[in-house]
Amino acid sequence: MSDLQDFRQQGDTRARGRSAETSAVDWLERNGYAVRERNHSTPAGEIDVVATEGDTLCFIEIKARAGTTFGPAIAAVTPRKQRRLARAAALYLAFRPFSGPCRFDVLGLDSGPDGWEFTLVRNAFEVP
Repeated sequence: MSDLQDFRQQGDTRARGRSAETSAVDWLERNGYAVRERNHSTPAGEIDVVATEGDTLCFIEIKARAGTTFGPAIAAVTPRKQRRLARAAALYLAFRPFSGPCRFDVLGLDSGPDGWEFTLVRNAFEVP
């Protein structure tokens, strides 16, 4: 069974999110990211994935869509979501200082004919 089929068979939103996130983490690791944490929770919100790519610390938002009705998955990372992620990242760094560069990446998983199609946007937004 493909990862996309597994996603579609999940009974609720949280289970679908976990399934898509597992596919996303596997893809990130195959593409050079070293995953440090998943689902890091802060009072400001959750960071889906904290990883490094080279010497850069990346806060990665993952979005998945099994259909095209609402557009591509990466379109779901709204300015409001960006602000929430930026606050969560600031709290993360307050307790886990990092001396190198940091950035925000977005990884979208969209339904394709052969399973997930991945769209990675590095440095997707700047902190206001």
